[in-house]
Amino acid sequence: MSDLNLQDLAERYIATWNETDPAARGQLVADLWAEDGNYTDPLVRAEGADAVDGVLGAVQAQFPGMVFVLGGPVDAHHDIARFTWELGPRGGEALIVGFDVLVADAEGRIKDVHGFLDKVPSA
Repeated sequence: MSDLNLQDLAERYIATWNETDPAARGQLVADLWAEDGNYTDPLVRAEGADAVDGVLGAVQAQFPGMVFVLGGPVDAHHDIARFTWELGPRGGEALIVGFDVLVADAEGRIKDVHGFLDKVPSA
């Protein structure tokens, strides 16, 4: 998989986090993620596409009206991409900033995402 395809995959991944229609989001996850794909960050581990879809819905419910954006360029090689993302109000300051490492499978679908949280709201 080329770096350009990984850029596209990361952009589609971010768009999936922003899809608020449950049916449309479920279809995006089904198209983008390997069936046995995993998502892990400090707060959650989701195993399988259905669990990933559940995490996306839960985050959208927790942060209504907020949007995810890439925080800069995607750095990629082989089947691995790393990138920073931001979550906040459209056009406003980021409430949360994170760093993800995405691993693609041989078919160009997401196999694993390892997420890190760099900025979170104080309690």
